[in-house]
This record gives sequence, structure tokens and C-alpha cells, in this order.
Amino acid sequence: MRPMPVTRPRSYAAIDLGTNNCRLLIARPQNGELVVIDAFSRIVRLGEGLHGSGRISDAAMDRTVAALTICADKLRRRHVSLSRAVATEACRRASNGAELAERVRRETGIVLDIISAAEEAKLAVLGCHNLMEPGEGPALIFDIGGGSTELMHVDVSDQDVRIHDWISVPWGVVSLTEHAPLPEDSLAGRQAAYAHMRGVTREAFAAFAARAERFAGEPLRLLGTSGTVTTLASVFLDLPRYDRRAVDGLVVPTDAMRDISRRLADASIADRAEIACIGRERADLVVAGCAILESIIDLWPAARVGVADRGIREGILRTLAMQGRDIPVTRREYRK
Repeated sequence: MRPMPVTRPRSYAAIDLGTNNCRLLIARPQNGELVVIDAFSRIVRLGEGLHGSGRISDAAMDRTVAALTICADKLRRRHVSLSRAVATEACRRASNGAELAERVRRETGIVLDIISAAEEAKLAVLGCHNLMEPGEGPALIFDIGGGSTELMHVDVSDQDVRIHDWISVPWGVVSLTEHAPLPEDSLAGRQAAYAHMRGVTREAFAAFAARAERFAGEPLRLLGTSGTVTTLASVFLDLPRYDRRAVDGLVVPTDAMRDISRRLADASIADRAEIACIGRERADLVVAGCAILESIIDLWPAARVGVADRGIREGILRTLAMQGRDIPVTRREYRK
């Protein structure tokens, strides 16, 4: 009797190469949900120095290829059926972004798709919209990245999500930090740098802010994805170490987010590095994220900020699974 062939469940993978991080998720459909079976994240600082040079440095390329080599190994070991790898603002902006993509393909076998800001916004919305607070008021999703920030005014229903208006600005935690270097590590110097960052982002969001004025007086809803909001949520909870289960789906009062942002902006880099969920790797970048967040709250003054530890990768996974017809187009949770 011939042995029955081994049939592996279909699995999908999503890679998001951002300006600061390289992230991977591998998931498998199960009972109408996508269940994450493997994940990887590494800070690669792809956009380090990009604001001044216009190019991705050799060192940043090396770090990125090393991280993607690990991703490629995981794809093979998990027998991934279908995958997609996207690169965002750093590769869009860099004169040698295509050169990096070719090196990645040659050395790892991963094909990097350098996506537009519009597609980046759509994927982020698709990945996290199910965490938007219930209600009838206007809803805004924002994604503070390393090299850019996207704001999306959305309409969320049980079956779908629609983007009414959106903007992408070239300011993220890396690009804004490099644009507004600290003049001196004193309280006055830190406050001056933060005020400059706030001014830059306020100006960048001005056109969107003007359009948002029509919602004045309405009960606004606000949801953020990315490292800035998850880090500030961790500080809010005073976590000894990052815990996705505690952060993903949390709702934080806006006033608390402002208070934490200003305390971090006033603190020295050394003091920020001592905070458990910030550490040395994020101590120099978190203040730029705080400045961007405060400017978003200014133009969309919701009472609370929803926090999502999900976004582009989950949006990619959902798109792949829909193509494979393994999950229905509904607002299902991702389980980890």
C-alpha cells in the first residue's frame, strides 16, 4: 500500500522593510483566522544618514541584508506557500534603493517591492482597522514610521474599510531626528529641538488639518500603529518589558499620551535609555515620534488613542490569504 502524501497547511509570509526596522510575520489560516506561527523583527536603521546624503549607506545595506537572510531562512523552514516583501520610505527616497533591492534578490532570493506611499497607507489600514473603537464619529488611523507618517481618515464597517482622505509626509522618527539634531543635551536644548520638531510636523500636516476642521465638535476616534504608540503605551502601563498582549488593542487617554510625550522630550537620552520599554536602541528616536504624535492629536483631538501592534505586515497577510481564498473578507482578529 502506497503511503499517503504529506500535505502541509498553506502558509503565508509578509516582510515589511521600513526606514528603521525589518519585520517578518508568517501565518497559517485556521478556522477563518490567520494564526501567526513565526515572527522576526530587527532594527536595521536602513535610513540612517539618508536625510543628508540621499543614499542608503553600505553599513545600512549590510545590516539589512543580514536581517533579510534570516527572514529567507525562516521562509524556507516554514515551507511558505506565498509571500510578499515590501520596502517603504527609505527605499522610495534613496537614489540607490533599487540597488539595495537587487542585492537583496541576489543574496537572499527575496524580491523587494518598493511600494508607493498610497499603497503603504492602504496596507496599514487593512492590517489594523479592526482595532478602531466602535462608534459613529469620524475615524483616523495614523502610522508613524521611520521615514514617513501617514494619516488616513477612514470609514470602518464590519465588512470593509474605506479611506476617505489621506496624507503622507516625509517625516518619521529617523528623518525628523536627523532634520532637527539636538543643539545641546540640556533641558533648554532638548525643549528647543522638540519645539522645532513640532513646528515642522505641524506645517507638514497643515493641509490635512484644514480639511479636518469640518469635524470640529464631533466625537472623534483615533487609532495609531507603529513603534511610537506601542512604546508610549508601554510607558503608560509601566511595563518591565514589552508585552504585545498588553499593548495591542489598548486605549489610552489622549492627555496621558501628551504627558508622556512631553516628559520624554524633556528627559536626557541617558534617562530615556533607562526606561525599560525604550532602551538604548530607541532612546534617540522616540522624541521625534512624540512630536509627530502631538501634532496628530492637535489636528484630530480625540479623547482617546487606540494602540495597534499590527499594520503593514498584517495587511499583506490578509491580502495574500484573500487571494488564496483561505479567509473571508471580514474584520477577523489575528491571533499570536
